[in-house]
Amino acid sequence: MFELKPLHKDAIPKALEKAERYRLLNEPWEAESICQDVLQIEADNQKALIILLLSLTDQFATSPRVQEARDILPRLSSVYDRVYYGAIICERRGKALLDHGGPGSGFVAYEWIRQAVNEYEKAIEIRPAGNDDAILRYNSCARMITRHQLQSGPEDSSEPLLE
Repeated sequence: MFELKPLHKDAIPKALEKAERYRLLNEPWEAESICQDVLQIEADNQKALIILLLSLTDQFATSPRVQEARDILPRLSSVYDRVYYGAIICERRGKALLDHGGPGSGFVAYEWIRQAVNEYEKAIEIRPAGNDDAILRYNSCARMITRHQLQSGPEDSSEPLLE
């Protein structure tokens, strides 16, 4: 119906600023759209890939596109980023399940958050000097598990974790 119009390469930095702003305004779909436009021009733009991944995770409560977010990970050039953002995906999926509630959701949320903790531990081991983001996220997950008294549930969880 409509043909998408390409961005000019010189417009990419400002477009990414807008994408970050849309995420802060809780408008992740708009940020996602901008990132897709940027990636049409620069397919390996790391900032656009990360903002896109985060925009997808921002939408987990209403649209759990976990695999779509995970498909971005191999495109990240840094091993640390692949591990760290993989953990972010797990953490945010767990939080979305916890917020949604329902029978067994706490058990499934725990499994996702526990996987995030495992991944953050890996990220901590390989983090760049002066970057304690993985420690902050690890601590947040540990507190969430404690605060909500999350624990492992029956073996037959209704939602598969990672493939």
